[in-house]
Amino acid sequence: MAQLLLYGVIYGGIISLGAIGVTLIARILRFSHFAHGDMMALGAYFALFFRVTMGLPMWVSAVLAVGFTAAAAVLIDRLFYRPLRRTSPAILLIASVGVALVVRHLIQFFWGAAVQVYQQGVERPYIIWGLRIRPVQVWILVMAVVLVAGVWLFLQKTRIGKAMRAMADNMDLAAVSGIDTERMIVWTWVLGAALAAAAGIMLGLDTQLRPGMGWFMLLPVFAAAILGGLGNPYGAIAGGMIIGLSQELSTLVFNTAYKPAVSFVLMVLLLLLRPQGLFGGKV
Repeated sequence: MAQLLLYGVIYGGIISLGAIGVTLIARILRFSHFAHGDMMALGAYFALFFRVTMGLPMWVSAVLAVGFTAAAAVLIDRLFYRPLRRTSPAILLIASVGVALVVRHLIQFFWGAAVQVYQQGVERPYIIWGLRIRPVQVWILVMAVVLVAGVWLFLQKTRIGKAMRAMADNMDLAAVSGIDTERMIVWTWVLGAALAAAAGIMLGLDTQLRPGMGWFMLLPVFAAAILGGLGNPYGAIAGGMIIGLSQELSTLVFNTAYKPAVSFVLMVLLLLLRPQGLFGGKV
């Protein structure tokens, strides 16, 4: 039980980072970004390029991958989403499905369909109070905590973060108040994509890389965002932890193949019982 709880916290941290980006985009840009999972995969593969192909240290590869993914997200917005921003959210949602397919196939074109890893070999785990944890998982836990704390500080203490929260509450009023909404939209994509890339890199470190990894993460990420209240980044963190822990603990009863179904069941139950999410949708 304790070992599964540890794995659940690690997986929940990864889900939470992805869910924060989903919920910010949903709240500020008013549409569900179905390509977010594939942006996670893109960040993971950018890190693979810098780590394996270029031979750079892992931390340098991760920083560069986050930057490149954020730039790719801004470029995608300018090419695909910005011209459709005045249309209905349904059109943007459909466009994001198309973007997801394009990104996934580009990953497969450049890196192939085979499973890949950042580093060959087997890590010797630490034994702490009878719990087994690999060194890379310690790094994942630390970085997840640092990034979550960084998001909180960014949204609460910086002018850009406060402007993003104002836009989330009322975009028209924010524009009238003198906030540069286009600049805040760029920052939304940068923050969301950076967190997605970080989550993808962590997932790749914990498991393996495959082109469809983002697609398989999409349901847990959206379930976490909805569970916490779509539009509430702090709720997304709690939702991610709930989904991560629930999936790991479900293996006590069910086969591991049914873990993804846990996200779906929790999401459906919440939509039926409390559609606004556990914490509502306020940023």
